[in-house]
Amino acid sequence: MWGRKSKSAAAAGAAGATGGGDPRSRLREAVHQARVEAAERTSVVVDLRDAEVARLELLNEALDPLFAEIPSEVELFDRGLSRGDTPRLWIDVVAHVAMGRDKRVYRFLHDTRVGRHVLAESHEIPDIVRAVTAYVARRLVERARALDEDPDFIKRIGEQEAARERRRRRWRAVGALLFGFLMGLLSLFIAGVLLASRF
Repeated sequence: MWGRKSKSAAAAGAAGATGGGDPRSRLREAVHQARVEAAERTSVVVDLRDAEVARLELLNEALDPLFAEIPSEVELFDRGLSRGDTPRLWIDVVAHVAMGRDKRVYRFLHDTRVGRHVLAESHEIPDIVRAVTAYVARRLVERARALDEDPDFIKRIGEQEAARERRRRRWRAVGALLFGFLMGLLSLFIAGVLLASRF
């Protein structure tokens, strides 16, 4: 009892002596090996993501001359590189370039109401630069047409948004006032009922 080992502990000691090894050390070795494999997988994923970002940066530099030609008053485009799980080079809020599944193909994508469309797909940067140039040109023409049809279009949209926001605030204030008034009446009614029930 006090100085004796149980049969299972003695058997485990005998197995260790015969070369079976300590189960805890085998588990420790397996956990260590699993950690090494996970680190290798993570480093591969990080390396692939870094390669995607590097390719998109090259494309971004190739697009510099195009965006330098866009007039400063045109605010249609918001070019930038996002480095999330899927790195993307944004051209504007609805168009971006991402790498394909093999991480070597550039895919120029456009989000619309009916889904995402591939505008261009190529291994070569000049092909994507041409596709982005055509897209930018179409957006500039659409803007010019809108301004020709209605020269005060941009100013009016801003004024309409401001007027709509003012109306929203006004209705919120009126609603809060009415709600407070009704709650006051309700509390007076409840207080009157409670006082009447005591007498």
